[in-house]
Amino acid sequence: MLMAGSALSTPLAAQSAIGVGVAATVGGSWQIEAVDLGYVQAVHAGPLRYVSVGGRFGAFVNEGAVFGGAQGFVAALVLQARTGLLQVADVGNESNPSSFGVDVTFEAVGYGGTNAPANTPLSQLGSAWGAFSVLPGVRFGNPESVRSGLVIGPTVLLGHTREVRPFIALRFELPMVHRKRQP
Repeated sequence: MLMAGSALSTPLAAQSAIGVGVAATVGGSWQIEAVDLGYVQAVHAGPLRYVSVGGRFGAFVNEGAVFGGAQGFVAALVLQARTGLLQVADVGNESNPSSFGVDVTFEAVGYGGTNAPANTPLSQLGSAWGAFSVLPGVRFGNPESVRSGLVIGPTVLLGHTREVRPFIALRFELPMVHRKRQP
């Protein structure tokens, strides 16, 4: 009850954002290219400062195919936790600076509903599979305005087989506006 109350309180709710971005699991012979859409909420849990839940929607691309490289649709539930920003510099004027720094994102993904043909590398993972990533990144922006970030790191794909691939994503966070009611 206390957690629900704090999540719905005005100061904490004002720190929420909508996240959008592009993400790719890359590597030899095949890759996944997708669009991310999610909800980001500020938290204060040890070193973690933001959590998010969202979806990833994209295509499995077989780089070995000369024609018809896009060979399947992927959809996923994405859960992320991000550390606070280790500020490197402030950019902009004194009255409205934007922070530039580094952070780390921990990401757990549950994929399902792929329709990759049986003879493709993606079919070796199975119809439902997951991934876990530790993603160092750079971030730019002010929490009260649009923030952007670039993350890159390893992702471990967990299915019938296990595989480690590079992951890269460009993400933007748009703060949600909470207006006070006028009496």
